Amino acid sequence: MKNMMTKLATASLITGAMLMPTVNAADYVIDNKGAHASINFKIKHLGYSWLTGRFDKFGGNFSYDPANVSASKIEVNIDTSSVNSNHAERDKHLRGDDFLDVNTFANAKFVSTSITEKAGGKLAVSGVLTLHGVSKNIVIDAETIGEGKDPWGGYRAGFSGTTSIALTDYAIKMNLGPASTHVQLELHIEGKKQ
Repeated sequence: MKNMMTKLATASLITGAMLMPTVNAADYVIDNKGAHASINFKIKHLGYSWLTGRFDKFGGNFSYDPANVSASKIEVNIDTSSVNSNHAERDKHLRGDDFLDVNTFANAKFVSTSITEKAGGKLAVSGVLTLHGVSKNIVIDAETIGEGKDPWGGYRAGFSGTTSIALTDYAIKMNLGPASTHVQLELHIEGKKQ
């Protein structure tokens, strides 16, 4: 009888463990409303200095599990008409046919396809960037900044990343000279856990 009770107790423990929910990646919404996230860019001006700017309107979400980083994913949508280089006439040109052509291509999008963990909190975020009607694979060199509770009872996680894209890869034909063929993108993403 004692052996039977022991076997039943063991079977119950195993069954209970099998039925317990597994820990999955947490889902986050990018916090752009409080300016806790930004999508910035810079490109050399004549090879003498950097012209900088940002996109003011964007949104997205990501899932992240520090115990299983490869299961993480991110999706970001950008309103290309919100380009802001702090110069009204230049921004009008950037929205036009020579560059973003926002009347035809109102949105840009990045969707990750894989995330690889590297040493020291570094990440390689591979995915597809769709810009100016063209979709190309890119890799973002990223890093974890931190995660934890916020003062309002929520939970947050944040990351930064950089990548470089060639204008011609996205069918942007405006020739800005040999020093200005690539745009550097700088991403700062903070998400609120859902």
